[in-house]
Amino acid sequence: MSNVSDYIDSNKERFKAELFDFLRIPSISTDSDYKNDVKDAANYILDKLSSLDLDRTELFETDGNPIAYGELITDESKPTVLVYGHYDVQPPDPMDLWETPPFEPTMREGDIYARGASDDKGQSFTHVKALESYLRSDTDFPVNIKFIFEGEEEIGSPHLVPFIEEHKDLLECDMVLISDTAMFAEDTPSITYGLRGLAYMEVEIQGPNRDLHSGVYGGAVDNPANVLSDIISQLKDEDGVIQIDGFYDDVIELSEDDRETYRQLPFDEEEYKEKLGLAALKGEKGYNTLERTSARPTLDVNGMWSGYQGEGAKTVLPAKAGAKVSMRLVPDQDPKKIAKLFKKHVESLAPDTVSVEVTEHHGGHPAITDLSFYGLQAAADAFEEVYGIEPLFTREGGSIPIVADFQKVLGAQSILMGFGLNSDAIHSPNEKFALKDFYRGIRTSAKFFELLPEHS
Repeated sequence: MSNVSDYIDSNKERFKAELFDFLRIPSISTDSDYKNDVKDAANYILDKLSSLDLDRTELFETDGNPIAYGELITDESKPTVLVYGHYDVQPPDPMDLWETPPFEPTMREGDIYARGASDDKGQSFTHVKALESYLRSDTDFPVNIKFIFEGEEEIGSPHLVPFIEEHKDLLECDMVLISDTAMFAEDTPSITYGLRGLAYMEVEIQGPNRDLHSGVYGGAVDNPANVLSDIISQLKDEDGVIQIDGFYDDVIELSEDDRETYRQLPFDEEEYKEKLGLAALKGEKGYNTLERTSARPTLDVNGMWSGYQGEGAKTVLPAKAGAKVSMRLVPDQDPKKIAKLFKKHVESLAPDTVSVEVTEHHGGHPAITDLSFYGLQAAADAFEEVYGIEPLFTREGGSIPIVADFQKVLGAQSILMGFGLNSDAIHSPNEKFALKDFYRGIRTSAKFFELLPEHS
């Protein structure tokens, strides 16, 4: 693979410049004002695939944002890898907390700062550049490869599963390669073999038919903000146990072997607290921090609103109050079932002095990859060769719902080869991605493709 390595070395600056161009596109899928930018991002990644003279490249329109596709079939007898990534990004809010503009990539102390740098433009772009490094260095590509880039991951991928179901033959593969997760720590590569699922809900409390003067009406009507606070306070007990009836019915408890694996991970809780600026941690009683954040279900309020929030004072009794709530799920919890249980429970807690509306936004199933899968072993060897250290196998607390869908629809297991870090501030101001890991990601991807036929 020396020619491939030499090509990567001699094209580093161009690779970075192309990534920067990708990051400059504000492809915010949750805001319709950016619909044209989202399509620009789809066309950008399609152009990069098309420039490689693959067997096929195509932009598939959906009822939402388009899907960019490309494929190269070298030998039907060799393994086929489907690379999945997403080109859409989260909104950059709050803007005032960014040190540099979110869509003007900036280098600081070896890190690329931009929205989408780590989630997921920077990470997914590594595989495009790995393929290019083979093809442009006149090196035979060792496997078959297909790419699928979507633009709706950050809003729950509503049109991706129908697309996969409709194009099962096109997307047939032996495995799915995804880089949208994090390494365990800096210079400590890890392969994620488990992801939590998600049920995302919204609660709205309606009180009087208009905002009221708190002096004139206070004490006579129930305050929706107070009612919402009471409901939220009853969703978990003081030990962090979720109080929704039936919530834990399908949870697979951690085995002693699972818990021993967690205990052996190099985790420093004091350093963890220090990085978060916290004096103490809080979570479900009876479990350690790593277990709580990746192998146990959770319930968290993501946002709340009600009444006057401007500068100064306004003596108002609000007519409405609302909250967005996410629940991370573990095997074998079903997001639809959990959503129904949540709705029933919240409605049971609401007094007759108000009305309550509970809306399900989106969800996804948890997923586990078989640790003996040959693709996983090839990925581990690739990491070890590039990073010089044997990778860890971990579960991750986040959700990539499509992983379970790939397994269900295509019968393909996913390899979660993450190059980012949990400290990359994805979904937050000042998102970043280490430039060295962008380059090491390209090398690791290239090495994975080289080693895969041997493991198969």
